[in-house]
Amino acid sequence: MELGIYSFGDRPPDPNTGVQLPVSTALRNTLERIKLADQLGLGFYGVGEHHLDSYAISNPATVLAAAASVTEHITLSTAVSVLSTEDPVRLYQQFTTLDQLSGGRAELLVGRGSFIESFPLYGASLDDYDALFDEKLELLLTLDRNDPVTWSGKFRAPLRDARVLPRPYGEHLRISVGTGGNQDSSIRAGALGLPVVYAIIGGRPERFAPLVELYRRASEVSGNDPATQHVTMGAIGLIARKSQDAKDAYYPYWLQTMKYGARARGWPVPTRAEYDTYTDGATALFTGSPNEVADRLITVGKLVGADRYAMNMDWSGVPHDRVMTAIELLGTEVLPQVRAEFGD
Repeated sequence: MELGIYSFGDRPPDPNTGVQLPVSTALRNTLERIKLADQLGLGFYGVGEHHLDSYAISNPATVLAAAASVTEHITLSTAVSVLSTEDPVRLYQQFTTLDQLSGGRAELLVGRGSFIESFPLYGASLDDYDALFDEKLELLLTLDRNDPVTWSGKFRAPLRDARVLPRPYGEHLRISVGTGGNQDSSIRAGALGLPVVYAIIGGRPERFAPLVELYRRASEVSGNDPATQHVTMGAIGLIARKSQDAKDAYYPYWLQTMKYGARARGWPVPTRAEYDTYTDGATALFTGSPNEVADRLITVGKLVGADRYAMNMDWSGVPHDRVMTAIELLGTEVLPQVRAEFGD
């Protein structure tokens, strides 16, 4: 099982100090983290797309292109690109360019996104929420599987014997589908023969096991090569040398996001006692010592048959020094335990 990291470039005002990082600092921090992850032998780094002041990254392709120049081995991915409000042709070109630049290390992870701010920004209608994604995913896959391309749809001009360049470094661009746990998304990814990525931001990850089974079954029923099946699980948390240090350090940042959710979506604000339950043994939040997190990754990885686990450890702007330490521990102490259990 491969290990990696994903990030949204969080930069809200720090809950302890009230200071908000400049965008330039947040971006430099992101590149330092990707470079360290590559040096430590981690296999994946994904950056998400957001268009809000509390995030630094609205254009993942640009950030990943910069990361390609300071890394050698790590897969560089989105987490996710909001395909519904993108032009698939332009997006495909950006990531085939990144693929060529990085020597085949690009991955395009697409999804609907957890926020909707890109819809009014790019003139898309929420009434077309599902139809936009479905059509644009169809076009994206058509671009990857055909050269030249003839295609027509509802939401953009048709293509007639069009060459979309550059082509990928290899035969195809790696395209994955991200989901927060929707059954239809799992079935669609399996039926299309695409890797699937489960973004888990709350609750026990064991509950995703039936969705993974749905995904694999849909792939088999559709006659896809079993080699196309690839499952990435996401987790949020923080690693520190001492378990309680990780839990205490992470709490105010996690709580800040929960308070935002409570205001925006009517959630009750969780208590510290509930947080302690979530972090006990890294049950729901993968927060603790390297051994705790390694044990949890191994347990859940075996249960769901994960091919890759990606951790978010800068949630709501966890300070850079703590994130760098957490990445170091993931690479030097957690990764060897996972490799010993699963192999390289």
